[in-house]
Amino acid sequence: MAIDAYNALYQFLAAIRQPDGTPLMDSKGRVTSHLSGLFYRTINFLEAGIKPVYVFDGKPPELKSREISERMSAREEAKRKYEEAVAVGDIEAARMYAQMSAHLTSEMVEVSKRLLTSMGIPWVQAPSEGEAQAAYMVIRGDAWATASQDYDSLLFGSPRLIRNLAITGRRKLPKKEAYIEIKPELIELDSLLNGLKVTREQLIDIAILIGTDYNPDGVRGVGPKTAYQLIKTYGSLEKAIKTLPGAKFPVPPEEIRRLFLNPPVTSSYALEWSDPNPDKIVELLVKEFEFSEERVRSAIERLLKAVRDIRRPAAGLSKWFKS
Repeated sequence: MAIDAYNALYQFLAAIRQPDGTPLMDSKGRVTSHLSGLFYRTINFLEAGIKPVYVFDGKPPELKSREISERMSAREEAKRKYEEAVAVGDIEAARMYAQMSAHLTSEMVEVSKRLLTSMGIPWVQAPSEGEAQAAYMVIRGDAWATASQDYDSLLFGSPRLIRNLAITGRRKLPKKEAYIEIKPELIELDSLLNGLKVTREQLIDIAILIGTDYNPDGVRGVGPKTAYQLIKTYGSLEKAIKTLPGAKFPVPPEEIRRLFLNPPVTSSYALEWSDPNPDKIVELLVKEFEFSEERVRSAIERLLKAVRDIRRPAAGLSKWFKS
């Protein structure tokens, strides 16, 4: 499974927190929620027969600069509201805004790579978008599916997308005393296109009308149903736009389409699963970031057993992956 690493790490940062929204931290104030999620969830994957490879984002496309800026502003605003909620003792609001303010630093990314290496799990550094690289790996047959919460993997051409893989279980609805059950979801690109009776290029055009990371606002007043009907009726974005005189695109639509169809990717990667190194795992998690040694060593035993089991010829999903 080619996992969108940034997507997964952000999920861990948002979900693994104290009741008031405070993330897990060591005595030095360093956030460790992402390491906890990455360590234990990866072991769960292996126990389920899944061989994961994490794909990390590289340099974002210039087309994404506006979206990145808006995300940073949103996180700063969420941080301010979190501090206000803490000051007045509103625990529910504090948790909600804390999750929205989660920020992944370059140091967190590097430590995450170190942890994966010590666990014997391969990771790939994408030249640009991690989802594009993951989709490319699935297209080549080096992975069975991409795993991400975002749908962009389908626009990048991934034959299969798994959602809700990194975080499953019960999830509390914002501002409500209600929970929903989160389960993994498989979306197959061919089935999706056949069901909608559109081409991948037309699916991309629908996405552009609704809004993507490269044109977040989409076209005012155009939602999924309207976008679908426009493309079905006129066949292409260029023709559909003529019926929308007020439509504005900060980025030329043809550039967005070109990026989804031909994104920067690399074929220079090696998917090699090596033996876990218990000493390095303990050094990193216990000695450096103050995890419970008892819990870590217990998890390492699970990790070692899962690796042995997954290497057996009849193990779970291993038949879908290259060794």
